[in-house]
Amino acid sequence: MGFFGQIFTWWNGATIGTALHTRRHGNKVGTDSYGNVYYQAKKGDRRWVIYNGPNDASRIPPDWYGWIHHQIEGLPDEALPPVRKFHKPPNPNRTGTAEAYRPSGALERGGQRAAASGDYEAWTPE
Repeated sequence: MGFFGQIFTWWNGATIGTALHTRRHGNKVGTDSYGNVYYQAKKGDRRWVIYNGPNDASRIPPDWYGWIHHQIEGLPDEALPPVRKFHKPPNPNRTGTAEAYRPSGALERGGQRAAASGDYEAWTPE
């Protein structure tokens, strides 16, 4: 991302202001499997994440979600039990992408809806 992109776009990673604030006021506490980096304030209990890629809250794994929202005190590796083998990996939010759910009748799928069942009568004013 270019210089102006880092100044003006907040949706594509950290802006220059966020990076400066993080460097000055934050301590890195860990990273997740997606490459997101988690920080905690040097003073106080504020916590935040610098995303690896687009800023999308659904890209935070459940264990780090619990940490960032103060649901657990310690880091996820220390405070939570190990992940069981039957747990599926979390899915990010697909809204707005080509993989989003589109029911039959949606414009993206041709816009053809099923015919009315016949129990509906349109109201006409007299």
